[in-house]
Amino acid sequence: MAAAAPQPGRCGHFVERKGRFCRMVPAPGRRFCGEHGQEEEQNDRKRIPCPLDPKHTVYEDQLQKHLKKCNSREKPKPVYFVQDINAGLKDVAEIPEKQVTLSSLSSEELQNLIVKLKKASNGLELHLKEEILSHQALQEALNDPKNGESAFKHLKQQASILGNMERLHLLGPGRCFVEFGAGRGKLSHWVDVALQNVENVQFLLVERATTRFKVDGKHKRRDSIFERLQVDIQHLCLSKVPILEKKKLPVVGIGKHLCGAATDLALRCLVESYSTCCGGENEEPAAKRCRTATTEVAPDTAAGNGSNTEDHKPVAGIVIALCCHHKCDWTHYVGREFFKSVGLGAVEFHYFQRMSSWATCGMRETTSKASTSEESEDQTNDTEEHEQTFSTAESGSDTWQGILTVEERKEIGCLCKRLIDHGRIEYLQQQGYKAALQYYTESAVSLENVLLTAVPSPFLITEPTT
Repeated sequence: MAAAAPQPGRCGHFVERKGRFCRMVPAPGRRFCGEHGQEEEQNDRKRIPCPLDPKHTVYEDQLQKHLKKCNSREKPKPVYFVQDINAGLKDVAEIPEKQVTLSSLSSEELQNLIVKLKKASNGLELHLKEEILSHQALQEALNDPKNGESAFKHLKQQASILGNMERLHLLGPGRCFVEFGAGRGKLSHWVDVALQNVENVQFLLVERATTRFKVDGKHKRRDSIFERLQVDIQHLCLSKVPILEKKKLPVVGIGKHLCGAATDLALRCLVESYSTCCGGENEEPAAKRCRTATTEVAPDTAAGNGSNTEDHKPVAGIVIALCCHHKCDWTHYVGREFFKSVGLGAVEFHYFQRMSSWATCGMRETTSKASTSEESEDQTNDTEEHEQTFSTAESGSDTWQGILTVEERKEIGCLCKRLIDHGRIEYLQQQGYKAALQYYTESAVSLENVLLTAVPSPFLITEPTT
């Protein structure tokens, strides 16, 4: 005969298959043991939406405890957080209103946009130079048969980025490498490997999201310092980062597949907010000092001591692999003045950024099966750095299949990318940098295969002419 009630001080859960109450001892003040506590919660406790983020719920009696540890709570801002310091556009009147999608345009409106695009692109350098390089630091990994095809493609890109950094004499001692959109930090990892015999090297890994499987833990050398900055680039003031305040090393900005507006935010972070705070305007005396400093970038230089760093520009160079132009934003875009100079504005930029997706992933459903397979694989391989999330309604891919051929759409998409990138080049040139675009890897490795590089113009005085 089953017990009518649980024993005193025992769990109140009735075990049907045993015909008796559970004999476990519950916590003080509870009717059920830990194993059967869910039943108590369901019967006696009420869940309510979290006031900080209604997307999740919390037990009403634990609300105050939850608010102290909720991931959506407002956390103390780090010292290098400055609201919208790199945001760009401050004039509310110039910020564009929400525009209609490409699929909503008429054929005539689309043709007018294409005419404007080609007119603005006339005279621009559209055929980029190939700088597909490699670096000995990655040779062992590139030759390792254990690395699959996906890993191999990433390694080839990283090797070429390092090769281009070496070409520009950016790999050397007494530098702080700032990796924007760092993710797991693999690019910084390989830069550190390349500089394993170099002293006084620091790394700042900027990533707004919490990242798993970081490779930072692999760096146990005392000479190089790794620090993560969990902050949106939009609010990052590099001059207030303690490690840069202390040593004031020249900065090298790097990034692999830095999506859309993040590239513009990073450029402004480096050449405006940081250079200005460090007194890096293009003053004549500073330029003369930089000319001498350019010859001292080899690993055997004595740039490790703090006295020499004053002779450097605050930003020694920029090397960023571009991608996801469809995620650009007129508010943050650094090339707005260029667009205005060729008779374009926020409305045209809105459509051109969406049409830029035609160059890579906008029309895959219309291409051959082999091509679709190859490009889809490339997209999958690049998901670590960026996500190609763009609907056909926004890109107009379904609407214009009967009007423009696949090749025409691809050509237009490439034009849009080059036009947006040229605005960035002109911006850097106006800030006193020698900037360039080049292909750093084959399209079979990555469809987003353009690298933006920039160094202060005086740095190139000792460069051999080609």
